[in-house]
Amino acid sequence: MRAHCLLVAVLAPCVHGFKFMSNWKMPTLQGQMQKMAADEKFGDKKLVVITGTSSGLGRKTTAALLRTGKYHVVGAVRDLDKMEVVAEMDGFPSDSFTAMHCELNSFDSVRSFVKELDEFKSGKPVDRLICNAAVYQPSLPYAKWSVDGHEQQMQINFLSHFLLTSLLIDDLAKAPDPRCILVGSVTGNDNTVGGGGVYPIADLKELDGLKLGAKNPISMFDGYNFDGAKAYKDSKLCLMMTSNLLHDKYNKQTGIAFSSIYPGCIAESPLFREKREWFRKYFPIFMKYITGGFVGEEEAGMRLFQVAHDPRCSKSGVYWSWNGGPREGRGETALEQDGQILGGGGAGGGWDSIYENDQSDKVLNRDLAADLWKYSSIVTAAKWPLANQPKSPCPTLKVVGAVTSALNAKEEAKRMKPMPGMVGGMSGSILRGTATVADSVVGGTVGSAVKGMQSMLLGGLPQEALTGSFQEEKRGGPPPQTPPLSPPP
Repeated sequence: MRAHCLLVAVLAPCVHGFKFMSNWKMPTLQGQMQKMAADEKFGDKKLVVITGTSSGLGRKTTAALLRTGKYHVVGAVRDLDKMEVVAEMDGFPSDSFTAMHCELNSFDSVRSFVKELDEFKSGKPVDRLICNAAVYQPSLPYAKWSVDGHEQQMQINFLSHFLLTSLLIDDLAKAPDPRCILVGSVTGNDNTVGGGGVYPIADLKELDGLKLGAKNPISMFDGYNFDGAKAYKDSKLCLMMTSNLLHDKYNKQTGIAFSSIYPGCIAESPLFREKREWFRKYFPIFMKYITGGFVGEEEAGMRLFQVAHDPRCSKSGVYWSWNGGPREGRGETALEQDGQILGGGGAGGGWDSIYENDQSDKVLNRDLAADLWKYSSIVTAAKWPLANQPKSPCPTLKVVGAVTSALNAKEEAKRMKPMPGMVGGMSGSILRGTATVADSVVGGTVGSAVKGMQSMLLGGLPQEALTGSFQEEKRGGPPPQTPPLSPPP
């Protein structure tokens, strides 16, 4: 036993030297052919999956990634025809950009997208997953429903991205520098003016609606009445909480860097297409010249690109923002530059102003996040890998571990021999036996007496209770008999 312990002590420092073997498998002919196909298709480019690349933030981020020549981008979009036009207008190179259909209103469509992606990439792992697509429906007094019967903002913005991440997490883990980026919002972070000073406030409460399935007619995760603006903010809160929990569960195990970002207030974004016309007209002016908080699509796209590309952003568990105050660059300076002021909206400035922002107590609520994870997994039927601590792939230590387990089992067996005071493993049997005896005694004595008294005092069940209007009537048969509450003596 001492020799065994000495062997473990000697080999322990060697663990880190075998990390390169963690994803190693015996080469196969099929695997080599897949690798050759992937090398021919992608070369040394990293593979990026982005949702919502046909407009707004996703469109500009895609353009920034493609300009480097270092990425092949797969754009997951609802409208392939629109995406084709945008790709041609923006000059997306066909050998570096691939559009695929993905309707986030449908869980089946998300699964179909992942299958198509798997066939397309020829075994190459996904290096970046960017969950960007979103809808904002603040104007309607009633909810719109997805194909699966969930409120559209919650499914498109959160639930479908939750499912997509679960389907790609194992593949991401195979990449050398994998990142999963969830686009959050200042509106989901209530420790800011934008998130905590403008009604409605993002608040999942106890998730009563989600616990009941969040399905038509239940529109809100908190279980209360529908509010379109709040549903959007709640969806962003869910994404930011999920990013933190993904980090806690899987960062050490997989090496994936999980992060969320707020790219700034993109006041002219198509995200506001469902707002009223007066809002779309005057909101950008207000953000440009009054608050100084305007962020253009180009700048916002560069920010999301930075989190996908910059080596500094390989850190996991971070909510990325950019330095700058919401009133920076007002007045004459704003007029001179048509409101294009870096550092607006509390979202900050350029490349070197990126920093790790603070998150609100709601975002950091681990207990509520665990419930969010549990019930979102049920609703979406998402399957996640077990969250285990990373283990050394060193073959020698695996042999030593197997020997250790065998020796431990032998020693444990000695402790399990019947002896005075040995009750381990017997508590269930003892309780079951006690319960059986108690049931027999009580049921045969007190129970019979109580049932007899109940039958005399209450009488039989009323006919209406047995033949209520909800029951199908049996024609031609005798009327149902009222059963006695206790068996006849």
